[in-house]
Amino acid sequence: MVARSSAVKPFWHRLNKFFAFPFQATPVAYALFLAFCSLLPEVLFFLPRVFMWVIVELGILLAASQYGFKVAVLGSRGISRARDFPSRLEDEWSSLPWKLFGVFVVQAVVLGVVASVNSKLATAATFVFSFLLPATVIVLVQSGSAMRSLNPAAILGVVRVIGAPYLALCLFLFLLSSGAQVALTLLLPLVSLWLLVPLFNFAFIYFGWVMASLLGYVMYQHHEGLDIDLLPGAGADEAPPERRSPEQIARQETDALVAELVTEGDIPAALDIAYEDQRLRPNDVAALRRYHRVLLMTDKVPALIEHAKRFIALLLQQESGTEAVKAWQDCRTREPAFVLEDAGQTLALARAAWRTGDAQAALAMLRSFDKRFRGHAAIPQAYELIARVLTQGMNRADLARPVLAVLEERYPDSEPTREVRWLLRDQPAA
Repeated sequence: MVARSSAVKPFWHRLNKFFAFPFQATPVAYALFLAFCSLLPEVLFFLPRVFMWVIVELGILLAASQYGFKVAVLGSRGISRARDFPSRLEDEWSSLPWKLFGVFVVQAVVLGVVASVNSKLATAATFVFSFLLPATVIVLVQSGSAMRSLNPAAILGVVRVIGAPYLALCLFLFLLSSGAQVALTLLLPLVSLWLLVPLFNFAFIYFGWVMASLLGYVMYQHHEGLDIDLLPGAGADEAPPERRSPEQIARQETDALVAELVTEGDIPAALDIAYEDQRLRPNDVAALRRYHRVLLMTDKVPALIEHAKRFIALLLQQESGTEAVKAWQDCRTREPAFVLEDAGQTLALARAAWRTGDAQAALAMLRSFDKRFRGHAAIPQAYELIARVLTQGMNRADLARPVLAVLEERYPDSEPTREVRWLLRDQPAA
């Protein structure tokens, strides 16, 4: 619910914070506890030692991974101090390690298939998967969906949002991934043999949580582009901005008040405040976004639908297509018959959905376009987009052929007709 309009420092300005995170009281105590759990096979001598060692190490890996995802999830929502971590979001990260394991299994299968065809191509695919791994994890943390983490459009969307700094992020993560090995090499001559396994576990946990803290902050840094809702108290460890306009101060105070009411369960009061703020500022995206999100917590479907039409129109006007598509999907979940009443907005929204790789949504937006907007000048462009989605997004050139037939019959000399004809140039006719 909370939004931060002030600029967030780039992640490379806060590297010391990431390295310091695991040494906060709660994380360091938990890391030491998990590290010394590796001594359990020495105590439980009545069971086969190798069997116990495997079970214990897998348990340590799972527990450390779950806490690492917790760090990333809450970090993405602006909470970077362990003492501020709430416990009510537990379900959101507890299953993420298993989902990430599933993603790795699917990638391994793909690499195996590629390797059976061409070993050099498999090497290139391995590099691509490694390069896109941070974005894959970000999609998983953002959506909680393993399937979406396998969606190339969603992964590339994250890379596009982060921009050129994504290369620096990959470099830092690569260096951190080898940090445990370097640390162990330096410390091995200084410790007793019985400490080797606990030391290895602690180093692995430490650098893993540093990477989780880094990834969480990167998501927080780009939370608007990634459409991530912040929690109350987001960015509390950052220095306050030097200057804030009265509008920024008022917006943040309203965000905090609405978030507090939502946390307390007083949705009607939160809705009243959000409604009044967007009524007074009808062209403020932040105000409309806040009201939209509170409406989603209620059963006021008619109000949600009417508001969404204004909200989506403003988002499209400001070229926030991804968020506009998300708002449309929110409404379709509540009201399957929801459509926009403006032809230009409908076409713009469908193009935004197509750019994000959601072919089904694009087609749903354009369904019966020619009947709903009879005689409109944008109909040929809508036909062209339908044909493009069917051909390039769904590999159904056979369904795009009738679209071309309609275009050639009704708009034979139009640019969209020529585009679709070129699009289907190599597709055999039925």
